[in-house]
Amino acid sequence: MVARRPTGAANAGVRRSMRANKGRDTRPEWEIRRRVHAAGLRYRVSARPLPDFRRTADLVFSRAKVAVFVDGCFWHGCREHHTVSKTNAEYWSEKVRRNRERDQETDRRLTASGWTVVRIWEHEDPREGARRVIDAVRSALRERS
Repeated sequence: MVARRPTGAANAGVRRSMRANKGRDTRPEWEIRRRVHAAGLRYRVSARPLPDFRRTADLVFSRAKVAVFVDGCFWHGCREHHTVSKTNAEYWSEKVRRNRERDQETDRRLTASGWTVVRIWEHEDPREGARRVIDAVRSALRERS
């Protein structure tokens, strides 16, 4: 018999809600992507910056070596907007803690490999987030030419 890890879902309704949460193509991602594309920049969506590193960035600019992550306030523990779960609080607290550790490890690994990492919170103004991405990509391309 194989032991199953608990899903973290308190009941069937919570499980349905968790499954409905999108892993990509969220509204904040679309808003950033739309503006970056309008600025003439092209990118890969939901791709691994490093093939041997199991992390997926929301936008990847391979030539410029810029990886963009649009982080959800709940899932990544935003200091301004993160809310503590009322059910199964210990599980979710640990989950968010691990997510934050993984984010830091990802940033360190990508930076050590010569990548620029841009992290944008879902609550940020998409115009400002897109501006940061555009500036990072253009700066990286200038440095590489």
